[in-house]
This record gives sequence, C-alpha cells and structure tokens, in this order.
Amino acid sequence: MQTLRRVLRKLPPIPLIVGLIVLGIFTVTRLALAIYAGADAAPLPLWPGIFAKGLWFDVAVVAVLLAPVFLYEALLPNRWRASRLHHVVRLFWLWFSVALLLFGAVAEITFWMEFSTRFNFIAVDYLIYTQEVIGNIRQSYPVGWIFAAIGILAAFIVWRMRPWLRRADSVPLFRAQRFGLAAAAVIIPTAMMLSANIDQMEGQGNNFATELSGNGLFTFAAAMRRNELDYDKFYRTIPQNIADSTLRELGVERTLENDRVPAPSTHKTPFSKPPRNVILITVESLSAEYVGAYGATKGLTPNLDAITNDGMKFERLFATGTRTVRGLEALSLGTPPIPGQAIVHRPHNEHLATIGELLKQQGFSSFFFYGGYGYFDNMNAYFQSNDYRVVDRTDFPKESVMFENIWGVADESLFNNVLRIFDAKSATDKPFFAQIMTTSNHRPYTYPNGRIDIRSPGGRDGAVKYTDYAIGKFIRDAKNKPWFKDTLFVIVADHCASVAGKTKLPVERYHIPLIFYAPELLKPARFAPVMSQIDIAPTLLDALGMQGGNLFYGHSAFGKAPLTERAFISNYQELGYLKNGILTVLMPKQRVESFRVDPVTYASIPTAVDPQLLTEAIAYYQTASTAFKTGALRAPAYRKTNP
Repeated sequence: MQTLRRVLRKLPPIPLIVGLIVLGIFTVTRLALAIYAGADAAPLPLWPGIFAKGLWFDVAVVAVLLAPVFLYEALLPNRWRASRLHHVVRLFWLWFSVALLLFGAVAEITFWMEFSTRFNFIAVDYLIYTQEVIGNIRQSYPVGWIFAAIGILAAFIVWRMRPWLRRADSVPLFRAQRFGLAAAAVIIPTAMMLSANIDQMEGQGNNFATELSGNGLFTFAAAMRRNELDYDKFYRTIPQNIADSTLRELGVERTLENDRVPAPSTHKTPFSKPPRNVILITVESLSAEYVGAYGATKGLTPNLDAITNDGMKFERLFATGTRTVRGLEALSLGTPPIPGQAIVHRPHNEHLATIGELLKQQGFSSFFFYGGYGYFDNMNAYFQSNDYRVVDRTDFPKESVMFENIWGVADESLFNNVLRIFDAKSATDKPFFAQIMTTSNHRPYTYPNGRIDIRSPGGRDGAVKYTDYAIGKFIRDAKNKPWFKDTLFVIVADHCASVAGKTKLPVERYHIPLIFYAPELLKPARFAPVMSQIDIAPTLLDALGMQGGNLFYGHSAFGKAPLTERAFISNYQELGYLKNGILTVLMPKQRVESFRVDPVTYASIPTAVDPQLLTEAIAYYQTASTAFKTGALRAPAYRKTNP
C-alpha cells in the first residue's frame, strides 16, 4: 500500500486516478459475475484467460471514458485548479461518475441473472421500452435501497481519493503537458477502438467464459452497431440457384414465384373432422423443463399435464430464438430467424404471408390478444398490418382486471376478456383464429394471491404454476361455450425461460412444449419427430383444411410425405440448423461451427462440419433473409407490391 501511494504521488494525475477507479469497478463486476456463474459454468482454469481478456476490453473502454477527462485537464487554467470551489465541483463530478458506473455494474449483474450474458441487443431494445423495463425493475428489486447503497459506496470511494485529488490539483500543468493531454484525448481512444473487437472475446471454447471476458459497455456499443446484420455481407453464402434447388429437394416450395395461394392438402390428418376455430395460446417463457408432462418433477403444471394426457403432445419442438418477438415471428410467419432484429420489429413487415393474413383472406376472423401494452416490441403494429384484430390491455374494461403488474394484466384477466370477445364473435357465424400472448410468467413474477399454493411474488416456480392455473381455468370456462367442440386449442411457448449454456446455442435451452387439445376432434397421441416453431403455422392450416401451407418455410406435421426432422435455433447473431443430431451454426464473418448433439440430454460437443448440412443451413437462412428484403415474404395478393 505504501509503494502504491509513493507511485501515485509522482504521477499526475486526475486521469490516472479516475482510470484506476473505473478499472477497479469493471474488475469487481467481472469477479461478481464469475462467482455467480459458478465454477461448473466457467471452470476455474479458464479464469486467468477470462480476466486477461477482460482487462484488454476494460482498458479499451477506459480509454474512451477518459477522453473528456484528458481534454478537461488540458483546458483547465492553473489558477482555477487549486481553488476550493473547483475542488468541490470535482468531488461532486467524480461522485456522480462513480455512482453512474456502480449503477451500470448493478444493471449488468441483474441483466446477467436474467440472460447470462453481457449487455447485448436485448439491452439496446430495452432502451426503447423504458416504461416496462423501469417498471419491471421497480417491481422486482428494492430500488430505493440499491440507489442508497450506490450513493454511499460512491461517496466512500471519492472520500478516500480526496488526498490524491487535492495533491493532483496542487500541481500546475505546463504547455507541453497540456498538449500531451489533448493529444491523448484523441489518440488513445482511437487506437484502442481500432485495436479492440468484440470477436476477440472468442477462443476459450466456453460461452460463459466468452461472455465474462467482455465488458458490458463495449458489448452494448457493439450490439448497437450489429443490431441489424445483412446476411449476404456477414454470413456464408451459396449461389441462389443452388439454394433454391436445395430447398425444393427438402420440400420447400416457398421460393417459387406465384401470385396464387396454393390449394389445400387433401390427405388425411389425425382429426376426425377439421376444426372450425383455432386458439393459439403462446405462453411467456415456458421451458419444457417446467412441465410435468415433459419430465418435470416439481408439480407446477397439473392443468397442462391433464390437458396433455387428453391431447396430442409434441415431444421435441424447438423455439427459434430467445425472445418473444422471435416466437411471434416463427408462429405467425413460419420462416427461419434472420440475423439481427426479428421481422416483427422491422419496417416493411406489412401484409406478409402470415397465418392470420392467409386465414383472413379465407373468411376467418383473425385476432391477436396481448395482456400488456401492444406497442411493446412493435407487436400491435405488426399484427394490425397483417390483418389481425389486435386487443391489448387498453381494450379491457377496468372492472375485468383483478390484478396487473408492469408487464400486463394477470393471465386469468386476459383469458376472461378473450372469452368475452369470443362470446360476441360467435354470433357472427364466422370461424376465428386467435393468437393469445400471456405475460404472467415473467419477472417480477407477481399474480393474484389465493389461486395457487405459492404466494406472490413466487419467483419463476410461482409464475409457472399461476399461468398453468389460468390456462386450466380458461379451458374449463371454454367448455361451456357453444364453439368449444369445434375448436382446436394449441399451447406453446414463445421461448425458454433461460438461454444460459456453455455453448452459444445450447440446444436444451430451446426445447419448448407444444400441445394440441380438441377432445371432440382429436384423440390423445404423442408425436416424437423433431420439429421447429416454424412448422406450427403450416400444420394448423393443414388441420383446418385451409389453403396456404406451402407458403411457409416450415412443414406440416401431418403432411403426406414423412416430416423432415430439423429445427432452427438462434440468437441475434448465431444461426443454428439442427438435423441428424448435428447442430450446424452460421456466424458473422462467414464462420461456421458444428456440434454433435446428444438426443436425450442435448449436450453438445464440437465435430467436423457436414458439407450437406452446411448447404441446407445456408439455403434456408440465406433465402429467408433475401425473401424479406425483396418482398417475397408478402402474401400472394401483395407479392408484386414494392416493399
């Protein structure tokens, strides 16, 4: 400690003091995240590499943060430097800066607890929806106490720095020193930003280690730059004619240009007769691992388990992504996920060949119900522009809402309002298709007390059990409605509760439940083949006997030909193609990785890239991305309209 003090007395100053404080905060944050992740996720032998790489990114960020400090020191007159007023101002400025950095550290820790990553594109999106995000934080954490602790800790750090700050301010700066500081304000951050790249986080063979190596501010800035990725620019490509022929061999005719909706299939399905209506319940964050019918042992889903016993259980369905918008994209549009933002978020996403649009053109009433505010994630705009009638919490009578939190009304309130609208709708004698998006299974995990045996807030377990209760009540209430006997209920998750894993695309974190329930139309059954979320829309059109199933990249589970078992899993950069027990992953900079996946545990180990599977993966993702850009994803009636 004495040696450090002697060194600091000789070095000027303020930028050094501030830089050490910032580096200290970054290092402690990384240590806290590593401890939270645990040695099983990030083994201790990887920690030296984690902290060495981490120091590199931390220094790069510090160089940028210090630029205004260098410039300020270069311009500050010596006569002001030693004044009492300036010293007070500097103390306050430093306290505020340290408090802001500590707040960032706390935000990173809470983000990691939810997503097991450094700040990424999700954090970028959250800046847009501040009401929900801030409300969620206020309802989930003791914000007042956290702010107080941050303020006190920042004050303690600055108070301990006072002697060094006063000593630094007592040293006058000469012209050459000022010139050096001004040059440092430009040269150092520029050099570091040109040298440091987010791809340098890779290389340790462990996704937790990769994420821990990063710096939250650095990854946040990178996510802002990469929020939308042009497939042709960043990923491996093949000639489009080869991609088209590959997809045709796989049974995908979506690439063919035509202006007519394909005819319905005439082959037999498991239904005794086609359903008249479909209610698609999309459950927030419901991993298969929480559902008893899929092997869970906590007893959180008695209603879903009973429904599964009387319905068709799809054993191996995989979500396409890690966020609600990805699930909504897959379920409505039946297309593989394109890199960057989901199509739900993007401009020019109107009148696409969504299941709601296609059914609306064939005499159905198409609905999208959401328990929250539908402006979030652009849901209202997307579904409205694709011929759905959108109903969100702003449309619910106040007396119908017995409980709500920042994300939305309690699921039972949502379902009660769905029933109210369906009661009025059934009088019009038109069939309906409705997609319902729940909200209760989401932090802060609050719900009405007295419904289940776990008091609110009950954490993830309580939220799952309450959502199960609400779905069970909805089904029981629906049984009293005249339209029930002709209705297919589909229960599926939008994505899993967690995406944490030792690889970037841990397959087990994409396994979600899918249940078809229509007791008067469909006998209990089990469906074992691997399926993707993008297969649900064509399967529903097939079940209904309606036209348009061939317009999707997905396949009907009830198709005439045997189902091609494959799935698509992704985050916003990595694009995975799971087939024959091999996960082929397309990454930016034309990189490709491959993993062999255990069929039971879904554990992944690296393996050689299979050329045929690579060609198939590229064909799907490249063509889907091009189709959206060129307008080929539009419904046939709008196909010739420029996007």
